[in-house]
Amino acid sequence: MNGQKIPALVGYVEPLSAAPGGSLHFKISSRGDRPVTGRALRLICCDPNPDGPGIKTEEADFGLADQYPAMEQQAYLGSCAFGPIPVLSDYAAVKVDLMVMPTLHSDSAQTLFSLQNADGTAGVALVVRDNKLFLQQLGTEHSYEVGAGLDKDCWSRLEVAFDLGGVSVVVSREPQRAADDKNGVNLSHITSRVLAGADHICFAGLWRGHPEQAFNGAIENPSLSVTRVEAAASEQVPAWEVIANWNFGGDARETWVADEREKERRLSLINMPTRAVRSSAWSGRNMDWKQAPLEYAAIAFHSDDLSDCGWQTTIQIDVPEDTRSGVYGLEIDNGVSKDTIPFYVIPGERTDRQKIVFLAPTFTYMAYANFARGNFAGELAERVAAWNAYPHNPDEVGTYGYSTYSRHPDGSGITLSSRLRPILTMRPHYLVYFDPKGSGMRHFPADSHLTDWLEEKGFAFDVITDEDLDRDGLAALSPYDVVLTGTHPEYHTRRTVEALIAYRESGGNLMYLGGNGFYWKIGRHSDMPHLIEVRRAEGGMRVWASQPGEYYHQLDGEYGGLWRRNGIPPQKVAGVGFTAEGGFEGSYYLRTSASYRDDLAFLFEGISPDERIGDFGLSGGGAAGFEIDQAAADLGTPDFATIVAFSEGHGTSFHTTFEELLLPGVFDGTPREHGGISANLVYGQSETGGGLFAVGSITFCGSLSHNNYNNNVSRLLENCLRKFLADD
Repeated sequence: MNGQKIPALVGYVEPLSAAPGGSLHFKISSRGDRPVTGRALRLICCDPNPDGPGIKTEEADFGLADQYPAMEQQAYLGSCAFGPIPVLSDYAAVKVDLMVMPTLHSDSAQTLFSLQNADGTAGVALVVRDNKLFLQQLGTEHSYEVGAGLDKDCWSRLEVAFDLGGVSVVVSREPQRAADDKNGVNLSHITSRVLAGADHICFAGLWRGHPEQAFNGAIENPSLSVTRVEAAASEQVPAWEVIANWNFGGDARETWVADEREKERRLSLINMPTRAVRSSAWSGRNMDWKQAPLEYAAIAFHSDDLSDCGWQTTIQIDVPEDTRSGVYGLEIDNGVSKDTIPFYVIPGERTDRQKIVFLAPTFTYMAYANFARGNFAGELAERVAAWNAYPHNPDEVGTYGYSTYSRHPDGSGITLSSRLRPILTMRPHYLVYFDPKGSGMRHFPADSHLTDWLEEKGFAFDVITDEDLDRDGLAALSPYDVVLTGTHPEYHTRRTVEALIAYRESGGNLMYLGGNGFYWKIGRHSDMPHLIEVRRAEGGMRVWASQPGEYYHQLDGEYGGLWRRNGIPPQKVAGVGFTAEGGFEGSYYLRTSASYRDDLAFLFEGISPDERIGDFGLSGGGAAGFEIDQAAADLGTPDFATIVAFSEGHGTSFHTTFEELLLPGVFDGTPREHGGISANLVYGQSETGGGLFAVGSITFCGSLSHNNYNNNVSRLLENCLRKFLADD
């Protein structure tokens, strides 16, 4: 790790939200063990653009001490499987069998397995460098080339046997090849004596209190066999007895692997490797790991996996009973650097609810967490410095893992993302793009354009997160008259989308204030609430694609991919769904002829009939842009919803999304009234009273503060919100 690229002060919080009376644990790394000070802030506007509304915060009293001792804490990347085994020095001979498929050749050592003591200071490891195998004697500098190699992206069977005469290593190519395709070697200068003290085994890495020399590749159903001393003395050919056999197929939803010989003796999965992946026996006839576990009896490990930094708590906050719900940040300072760690205060059981709730799209923040886009240079880096924006970017800081938009070192897509690590992209003042017409923000800081507007207009509101909604379901929404989304609520579980639909159908008002929402289905597990999982199955706008046969989640066992492919298109949830995307640039809306109906006049009160709506803003210079949505009756847009405005004037960078097309230029579904490259803005109320307002654009909220909040985008949103509040 490059110390110059690691922030001098950084941290994360567990959990991400808490109600009054709950506790939040801030886990902080301070370079040089410098003590830290902290103050709690209510975050109102997080946009550092000097031409915008400005940074707005409000200090909050959480009873913080004057100073806290802190330490420098490290993040260790790489997944492995580690656990206890019988003491190996009690046996005359020891053999490890496993199937292995390397997916990355590197001149750095990658450990296939280690037979070691608890801290990795004694024992032996089998490592691969480039495509060659080496035996590494732990606790020494000794390493011996075996002479056999492993083919990249091919399954091989390894048999590694130790006795007092030496060690033998046999490599057999994948079963589909000739049975005599074997490569064996014997070494006499390393014997079973190196196993003295070895009472643990680690697959895909060395365990030294954390993973080291992590492996990139898949390992399938390993086993450990021994020859007992008495058997070796009485028989000419040693009899192998299997004493441990780990089923890597098993239940992919678990964080451990059972030993089939002794169920209570488990391997712990460190940094959550990828499960529910194809093994050497995959036939192509089964696509669901739950139906054919033998065909998914492998685990894929990667050297950049990170599910939990495991840092110690530096500051604990107990949320006071009278704390208002909202978006907050703990600003910390160690004298050489500052950081602000966002958190949320949600309403408690005894809290009087407001009429409005903002649903913070934290699952989407996690999906994009630490996305290294490769653009942090030149004009963007210069703007970050000039605006005193958040200085740390994943392009330069890879210490804390990457996003589900990134790839592992072997080129495979990252399917899991954790919040138990510093998330650089989820910081106030974080800039994503150099935007010549605006601020270039997305996600967490971009959503503050909405919360700032609510504050400015005097609308009291509560805040809950996606995680809170997934836990509590419809009960989290039912106290409210209006639910507001953020600018990009893209990632959702079945429970969250069904809760939103049920809320609206039972009379609630949903205001979808973004674009490309409710698009990807994610997996979660109640025992691992810090993780989300994405399998990019079938179609969709994808930066990588899941392998055939690997479309089912490991965390919940459900089929992944687009919600559209899972029977709940975005239109069923929010009236519009993703149709086109382009550069980070915005255009404007025009009213439709239907918008002039008498019953819709209130929406456009104070707006001239022919004026362009939103040809300005801090997100790409316009309210309709970047990723845009359309209504589609055949995909679930409710009958009561009316398209009241549509966008035009999008540049040549915009293209229709793949799932909309059957062939190039041939759309799937019925023709649309305002189709093409255009965002649809819809409004409607059902017979049950449930209301729907959807803007179909990521950049919409960036226009709210224009001209000191006196503009047609602001007026349109205010007219609708006040109507929903008055009706209820």
